Amino acid sequence: MDLGMRGRRALVIGGSSGIGLSTAALLLREGAAVTIAARDAARLEEAAETLRGETGAAPDTTVCDQSDPASLAALVSRLGEAPLHALVLAAGGSRRSAFENLTDGAWLENYEFNILGTVRAARALLPALRRAGDARVVLLGAVSARQPTSHQVVSNVHKAGVLALAKTLSLEWAPDGIGVNSVLPGRALTPLWRDRAAAMARDEGIAEADVLARVAADIPMGRLGSAEEVAAMVAFLASPVAAYVTGQAVAVDGGLQRGV
Repeated sequence: MDLGMRGRRALVIGGSSGIGLSTAALLLREGAAVTIAARDAARLEEAAETLRGETGAAPDTTVCDQSDPASLAALVSRLGEAPLHALVLAAGGSRRSAFENLTDGAWLENYEFNILGTVRAARALLPALRRAGDARVVLLGAVSARQPTSHQVVSNVHKAGVLALAKTLSLEWAPDGIGVNSVLPGRALTPLWRDRAAAMARDEGIAEADVLARVAADIPMGRLGSAEEVAAMVAFLASPVAAYVTGQAVAVDGGLQRGV
């Protein structure tokens, strides 16, 4: 399917790895002019080289920490006055811990990055999105926003907040021609999930492969997903092909979410 991205500008914050990187690759293949942003300059350049090798197209890169207003202001300045047609907010993270072991500091640190960082990025880039006239915004959430997971309470709560943010923005920004949706990955084998599985394996004294087999056991499709499978939905929602889809939260989880 041609997603109609040729001649359109896209920004992927959190584009140096995982779902963000895979989304950037798909958008480049579709002919979009893509900028990837992330906090780590070295990882960002490594990601850009990977994208050039995989797609034959060169993304623009910019170091940006979405939790830092000054960093976001520099990003906006770098982008200039050109319209922004697609914004993918893929930066995020979680903290695996029992509720009783979480301090106020742990809650606030994750809130600053996952919620307030997303809010700041959306606010800073709104003028560029308005200039496009038919922009698309995709927020990366998690299926745990709808089906909470034990020992992931910080992520459960904050990803539910991302879900509410996307829905609210879809209502407020519709008059500007801006569509806003969220994508809810389940257990996709991204670097984040590999790190989580490795930590669980160390804690339990078992092999990482055994951890991954266990977490896949209750997924109806019987396996973890891939970053590419989630990115396919993100790229679709970031494109003009999905122009009449807004305010939705789409799970890409192999059937993990049990609710109707």
